[in-house]
Amino acid sequence: MRRLILAAVATAAVALPAAAVAGPAAPEVPTAIAVPDGHKPYLIAHAEGVQIYECAPSATWRLVGPRATLTDANGNVIGSHYAGPRWETRDGSVVAAARDAGTSVDPTAVDWLRLKAASTTDGRLAATTYIQRIHTVGGVAPAARDCTAASAGSQREVPYSADYVFFKATGA
Repeated sequence: MRRLILAAVATAAVALPAAAVAGPAAPEVPTAIAVPDGHKPYLIAHAEGVQIYECAPSATWRLVGPRATLTDANGNVIGSHYAGPRWETRDGSVVAAARDAGTSVDPTAVDWLRLKAASTTDGRLAATTYIQRIHTVGGVAPAARDCTAASAGSQREVPYSADYVFFKATGA
């Protein structure tokens, strides 16, 4: 019996580090924003903040960018998200990305996106290849009727939240 217990403990000790290294599972998302094979998620961050819109001279709302705080699963602040779009972690690492694909999941919320990394700096985000924005709440542009020639240049901040899933190449 003692040998069985020791064997079970040894097996668990080997499996735990392997599971910790594996990282988070890829989320279920619409096909339109699925990340191509050869990439795996390594970080999930929850964002709480605003989408900032400006009333353009053409009387349409234009996205200026986001301003959000990024937290981990325990609610600890790990960084920020801002115009570019860019994500920055507390170690100073930054990834800039560009929209690669998107899909509307909820008409009352900003689209779910797949973004492709354009540049990174050393640190936690250095290996990022793709980012998905999922589980969005709010953040849609104000009503068109609220942007007129008279209000051109004004800005509105619309509360939003989302989860960002950071991917890296499977060999990274």
